[in-house]
Amino acid sequence: MTNTFNILPATESDVVTILNLIRQLSVYEKLEHMVTGDEAMLRVALFGKMPSCECVIARDDVEPIGFALYFTTFSTFLCKPGLYLEDLFVIPAARGHGHGKALLKYLAALAVTRGCGRFEWRVLDWNTPSINFYKSLGATIMPEWHLVRMTEPEIAVLAGARLSNI
Repeated sequence: MTNTFNILPATESDVVTILNLIRQLSVYEKLEHMVTGDEAMLRVALFGKMPSCECVIARDDVEPIGFALYFTTFSTFLCKPGLYLEDLFVIPAARGHGHGKALLKYLAALAVTRGCGRFEWRVLDWNTPSINFYKSLGATIMPEWHLVRMTEPEIAVLAGARLSNI
């Protein structure tokens, strides 16, 4: 590790690096069986005709040591955009040096610049170190909200049922 540290928006040439960091994150979260995306899919999501997300990469000198992948949301109650952090990851060797906090500060500043009324993300319930870290930054864990999810098979069934009723 050197003292040179920066955070920069990802470029298309970073897709392989980002996917590698995503895979490392999935191992940490014990969810590697859920990683089905590939380079082509990630390239389209980040840099295609209609990008659905953005990413910044943290580097120590030139080596990637972490990333944050995020996208814009909207609050109907606030009538303002929000910034949603999908994933944040710092490689184990770089933890404890403020890089995670630096990534969150970067995104908080971006949220302020974009006029966002909220900056939100989720944390796994067993991830006590991260929960405590987020609380130390002033974040609130929202116990009254539950994640609701449909995956592609359920979406197709619901869409088909809805379309047949139109």
